[in-house]
Amino acid sequence: MGESAVIQVEPPTIDTLRQRFASARFLTFDTLNGLTRLNVATPACTATVFLQGAHLAAFKPTGEQDVIFMSRKSEYEVGKAFRGGVPVVFPWFATDSKKDRVDGHPGPSHGFARVQDWSLESAAMHDDAAELVLKLGPTPMSRHMGFDSFALTMRFRFTRTLTAELTVENPGTAPLEFEEAMHTYFHVTDIHETSIHGLEDTGYIDKVDNFTHKPAAHAPITFSGKVDRVYLDTAGPYVIRDGAGSREIHVSKQGSRSTITWNNGGPMPDLGEWDWHDYAALETGNVDVDHITLAPGEKHTMSFTAEVKRAK
Repeated sequence: MGESAVIQVEPPTIDTLRQRFASARFLTFDTLNGLTRLNVATPACTATVFLQGAHLAAFKPTGEQDVIFMSRKSEYEVGKAFRGGVPVVFPWFATDSKKDRVDGHPGPSHGFARVQDWSLESAAMHDDAAELVLKLGPTPMSRHMGFDSFALTMRFRFTRTLTAELTVENPGTAPLEFEEAMHTYFHVTDIHETSIHGLEDTGYIDKVDNFTHKPAAHAPITFSGKVDRVYLDTAGPYVIRDGAGSREIHVSKQGSRSTITWNNGGPMPDLGEWDWHDYAALETGNVDVDHITLAPGEKHTMSFTAEVKRAK
C-alpha cells in the first residue's frame, strides 16, 4: 500500500464526531436505524449526507424546492443501498460482469462503495460554501472482491449550488481498472412535464430495448414510460426542465465521458407507487468503453455541479 492509501477503520461514534468537528458550526450529526447522518445548514442551503456510501440524501437551496430526490420507501438499513439521492458507483456500473466474484456469485449491483462506511476527513466553511470531504479505502468486503489497492475521496461543496467531486487514486503496484458514476436522482415536480436538454445530437445504448445502440434522437429526452439510456463520449452541459415546477436544473460536469438517464416508469419494491413521478436520474460517470484505467500512482477526478434557475 502506498502512502496515499486510506485505511478502513470502525466508524466513529456520534459523540466522537461531535467532539472532533465542534468548530464546524454548520454541521450536526444524528442517526437513522444505526446509520450516521451529517446534516448541513447554512444561510444558503441545507443538505444531508450519510457516512454509509458517502451518500448525499438531500440538498435544498434556501427558498427553493428540493434538488435531490429520495424514495419514500427507501430502506435505510446498514449494508443496504438506498433508493434515491446520489449513490457513489464504484468499481463497476450496474451488474457485475464477473459472475463468480463472490462465492460463485457476482458482486452487488453498482459495486461496493455505496454500502460501505466512509470516514469524514474534514468539514469547513470556505467563504459562503460548506465543504465536506469523505474517504474510503480497502475494506474486508472490497478485498474479498479483489480490490485491495484503491483510495476514494468524495468532496461536497454546498452553496446555492451543489458540487460533488469523486477522486480515485491507485496506490498499488498494478493497474487499477474501474467504472464509476454519481447516480444522481434529481427531484422534479412531475416527470411527464420534464425534459432533459443537451443530449439531442448523441446516440445512446438503450437498456430498455436489449442494450440496442440507437442513433441520436435530435430531440430533448422526455418521459412517457421507462427510460434507461447510456450516452457515451459526452461532455455536457445539460438542463433538466421541470415544467410543472417552473424551474430548470443546470448540470455541468468535468472528468466524465458517460452520461446516464433513467426513470423506472413505475413502482419498485423500494420506490413508492407514485414516486417515479418525482425524479429524473441524470448520472455523471465513466462506464462501458469510457471506463478508467489508472497506472500505479495515478489518480482521476470526476465532478458535477448543479444549479437551480427559474424557468424563462
